[in-house]
Amino acid sequence: MPAPVAPGRLIFFGHTPSLLRHRVEFTSSLREHGDVVEIHLGPIRAFFLTNPALVNQVLVTEGANFSKGAIFDRFRPFMGNGLVMSQGAFHRRQRRLVQPAFHRARIASYAKAMAHATSDLTASWRAGEVRQVDDDMQRLAITIVGETLFSTELGKQAVAEARRSIPVVLKEGMIRALSPKIFEHLPMIPANRRFDRAIERLRHIVLEVIASWRADGEDHGDLLSMLMLAADEDTGDRMTDQQVYDEVITLLTAGSETSAVALTWFFHEVARHPEIERRIMTELDQVLAGRPATVDDLPGLEYTRRVVTETLRMYPIWILMRRALVEVEIGGFPLPAGTEFMLSPYSLHFDPRYYDDPDRFDPDRWLPERAALVPKGAFVPFGTGSRQCIGKSFAQTEITIVAATVMTRWRLVPVPGKPVRTKVTSAAHPDRMPMTAVPRT
Repeated sequence: MPAPVAPGRLIFFGHTPSLLRHRVEFTSSLREHGDVVEIHLGPIRAFFLTNPALVNQVLVTEGANFSKGAIFDRFRPFMGNGLVMSQGAFHRRQRRLVQPAFHRARIASYAKAMAHATSDLTASWRAGEVRQVDDDMQRLAITIVGETLFSTELGKQAVAEARRSIPVVLKEGMIRALSPKIFEHLPMIPANRRFDRAIERLRHIVLEVIASWRADGEDHGDLLSMLMLAADEDTGDRMTDQQVYDEVITLLTAGSETSAVALTWFFHEVARHPEIERRIMTELDQVLAGRPATVDDLPGLEYTRRVVTETLRMYPIWILMRRALVEVEIGGFPLPAGTEFMLSPYSLHFDPRYYDDPDRFDPDRWLPERAALVPKGAFVPFGTGSRQCIGKSFAQTEITIVAATVMTRWRLVPVPGKPVRTKVTSAAHPDRMPMTAVPRT
């Protein structure tokens, strides 16, 4: 007996219109039809997983039998073959080369840059000023990852270009990836023109920075230098300029979106829950006593970290895909090599079968005794298994350091009469997030 097919399939387009128009509603509704549900992305047949045990099977216990899926194929021409896109032996090699950049000692040095960039941002705030917090956090996240990547004067130009172009790439990229391929290069579509121009601008400036580094060959102590100097332990080979470019673009995009989205919603949820705000401020005053946060402070910021975790639960990435490399059996259905699978962290994180009152913002659901009840595969804000986001610790540190640095000196208060709506693209973005900056007394 085959897996059930999701309702609403259209000729030629399949379920793509439903995915694009009603993203969360559509993917969350699939759990009503079973643990494995067949859907169609235009001509592509895929199987959507709604059960955490099956998600864990595909991502972890049998992860070696799966590669990246069709969505990643659509991103690869403009995102390159960095860690998010690469597969197989090449991915393992690249991960070994990049991994030292995310060791604990390096994260500690990045934390200083995180606090410094946040202090620079908040120094420009004025009491009673209305800030577009979503814009502030997006610029801040891109600045942080950009400044850890580039430390030269030319690198500063690259950071400025990233602040301009990365938001366009993130907004338009998922629409392009889910749309039929025939629409990808139609110049009369404004989104295509915006996207192509943004990618070209980024490519030009990043390759210019790489060429400049090649010319002087100096270790500047930044992430770019680590990428340029990293050598394969078996062969001694280093990355080509194209490989370095691919990893830089991966870090700029993947390394900024999750943090920016999470920080924006963090301040929104804290402002909506006065008791949560009070508990965070009490903890910050006790642990930091007014000074900037460092990586050594993180263990003491226990409650703040729970609020961060709950934010990541409620506002995660929307879709992940995998492709079977061999014949597999998933949920009792034998499926051939090449079969595409999809899962939604967003839908999993709101599944009432695994979370009590999932629509409620409750940091204490991450107390150890309660967190232990969440099944494997039900909480995957950074993916899991061998393909888990290499920047997970970077992002968790960044969100906590930025939140602590802001809340030590400022409160962000919602603007009356300005409701905030969720807009899901590749992740759950707010449509706009105006908040009033109020100095702490």
